[in-house]
Amino acid sequence: MSLPFNRLVIASGNAGKIREIQHILAPFDLEILPQSQFNVPECEEPFCTFVENALAKARHASRHSGLPAMADDSGLCVNALQGAPGVLSARYAGKNPPNSLLTQDERNNDKLLQVMSNVSERHAHFYCVLVLVRYPEDPQPLIAEGIWQGQILREYRGDGGFGYDPLFLDLKTDKTVADLPLDIKSRISHRGQALQKLLQKLERLSHESA
Repeated sequence: MSLPFNRLVIASGNAGKIREIQHILAPFDLEILPQSQFNVPECEEPFCTFVENALAKARHASRHSGLPAMADDSGLCVNALQGAPGVLSARYAGKNPPNSLLTQDERNNDKLLQVMSNVSERHAHFYCVLVLVRYPEDPQPLIAEGIWQGQILREYRGDGGFGYDPLFLDLKTDKTVADLPLDIKSRISHRGQALQKLLQKLERLSHESA
């Protein structure tokens, strides 16, 4: 399938996200490029909603690269914490100090376990919104979202994935995200759902441009 563009910048430096996006968008003749290839400076994410932050990141990456760009804003929303960590998921424990022996993901997970140590209601969901702009001031960005229901465990399980994957139990498979193969995760995850919806919008776009 062909689109009116053949290169797409991903407004992220997260290698795990980029792999998942490449896997889903494989049917298209698209060269997927990380924004680091264009030395895109970090974009501020000052908003309290995922969609506003994703749109800001997509426009920022497109402006600096001169190419169509797609941004993902996603996070973990815990019912008992009134949706936290939410848009702060990636920096829930604060910025990782230079001398830390733990990764940012490990510190975030440890904080979540600590905050929820006496919480019995463990339901949570991953949320993802994808925004694709064809140019910086695109008045009609393509927007797609996905939600993945689950619950937070009391200890780590599994050694794959990234972020909160070792603590998030998928209720349908009874496995943590860290235990799921990439092809299954890509199909059922919040990002997989959003990408599938975006895929449908891109297919319509490819027909319109044919």
